[in-house]
Amino acid sequence: MSTLRIGNASGFYGDRFDALREMLTGGELDVLTGDYLAELTMLILGRDRLKDPTAGYARTFLRQLEECLGLAHERGVRIVTNAGGLNPAGLADAVRKLADRLGIPVRVAHVEGDDLTAHHPGSLAAHAYLGGFGIAACLREGADIVVTGRVTDAALVMGPAAAHFGWQPGEYDRLAGAVVAGHVLECGTQATGGNYSFFQEGDVRRPGFPLAELHEDGAAVITKHPGTGGFVDVGTVTAQLLYETGGARYAGPDVTARLDTVRLTQDGPDRVRIDGVHGEPPPPTLKVGLNRLGGFRNEVAFVLTGLDIEAKSALVKAQLEAALGKVSEVRWDLVRTDHPDARTEETASALLRLVVRDPDQEAVGRVLSGAAIELALASYPGFHVLAPPGKGAPYGVFEDVYVPHGAVPHVAVLHDGRRVPVAPAQDTVVLEEVPEPPLPEPLPPGPMRRAPLGLVAGARSGDKGGNANVGVWARTDEAWRWLAHTLTVDRFRELLPETADLTVTRHPLLNLRALNFVVEGILGEGVAAQHRFDPQAKALGEWLRSRHLDIPEALL
Repeated sequence: MSTLRIGNASGFYGDRFDALREMLTGGELDVLTGDYLAELTMLILGRDRLKDPTAGYARTFLRQLEECLGLAHERGVRIVTNAGGLNPAGLADAVRKLADRLGIPVRVAHVEGDDLTAHHPGSLAAHAYLGGFGIAACLREGADIVVTGRVTDAALVMGPAAAHFGWQPGEYDRLAGAVVAGHVLECGTQATGGNYSFFQEGDVRRPGFPLAELHEDGAAVITKHPGTGGFVDVGTVTAQLLYETGGARYAGPDVTARLDTVRLTQDGPDRVRIDGVHGEPPPPTLKVGLNRLGGFRNEVAFVLTGLDIEAKSALVKAQLEAALGKVSEVRWDLVRTDHPDARTEETASALLRLVVRDPDQEAVGRVLSGAAIELALASYPGFHVLAPPGKGAPYGVFEDVYVPHGAVPHVAVLHDGRRVPVAPAQDTVVLEEVPEPPLPEPLPPGPMRRAPLGLVAGARSGDKGGNANVGVWARTDEAWRWLAHTLTVDRFRELLPETADLTVTRHPLLNLRALNFVVEGILGEGVAAQHRFDPQAKALGEWLRSRHLDIPEALL
């Protein structure tokens, strides 16, 4: 069968507005996807729905579609998006009304069944991660636009591929190939040079969005439209493959893809071929993301300038001790951004950051703001803050639980109103870690030099609930031989002291010349809780690359 060209026009709710038009006008496409949902987005949409029961979907998508629906119709491009969020039926209706108003004949279908909020009292939003066969059912019945709620990000690509090539459940290698391609596309320009360790190797001022040319056997080529910014090479694709993953088994509702079987080959300028992907039956349960309101938080950053930084910090803490005595969680962080004998006031200053959390808004609101501002003329010399504390804002908590496939009523609601149940996975296997593979031979001894890890390795990091992952890859076989034996869990903890007391698991991926580290609990209760300075661990990998260690001179 012919090659299926699937593009992506959104990696998150708030991504580049013009991307939908750029992808439709920049070159040939069969399907255009848009990923709008992250763990934090579900919380945001849940709060929207509290105010308005008809809300709960990504309104940006509607505004984009108003500009581009005619283009998509003229060019025969089908659109698949999870912008339905908490209300896919509501967004599907809104798209139909838009199409009627514009006089464009399109068939709109949606996928539902993911919403399990009623089964989880106390949650603001509880949604199962569905697979791609509901999307496939809609497309096979002629839908031009398919709107979903919470599906796996990769399902936006796997579903259209299954529909186009006629794949059925159980064709695990083909499904796994499409899942891997979907994982590369899902975050948009992260596959074309965005957020990339070696960004200086191309022009990434405005990276183009990626697309995949999928084949019937499950292989794919990752590329982008001609003339668009950014670049696609083995490194950019490797980085995205490591993003927000864990071990060698990448589990989903339809298939478990073996990341340790992925082969990447440069197939020409801005073209990377993915093949060799092996698939296995999915696990017997589906992941359900639970979002709830955790309480209220507030923060204030005190600016400490010049001499006696530690003493000034101690004074503020002592002065606020009484006001903070009843707050359930108090966190102080002194960030030493100051330099001795600095030429500007800003570079002579450090930041003392106070973050408080409590179920009671009053405890972190007026009580804190009053106590902090009253210090204006009664504390350390040079007292000022970056901004006065507010009244306290609600924060969210994310956790995941698991339910059997059969507990979720996965349904494709077709453009003509028919409801087609999507059968749960029949053949499942309990997920187990892959035994550690034999590592390559270490490099022979030679002269070493103290230098940053990032001179010989790239990294990409991200969040999954309260955990973070840091994927590190080598660019040459020689660097991989060194990295595989040097960057152990103990060395990782040594380089990143914040992880010293946490559970860290290392997963080697030999085909990618990569190590994927999972750090449990470093993000507390998830991104919405803003537990740490970098709440999504986006820069954890770059911090690791900046750390110095002894590196063979032959690699430098």
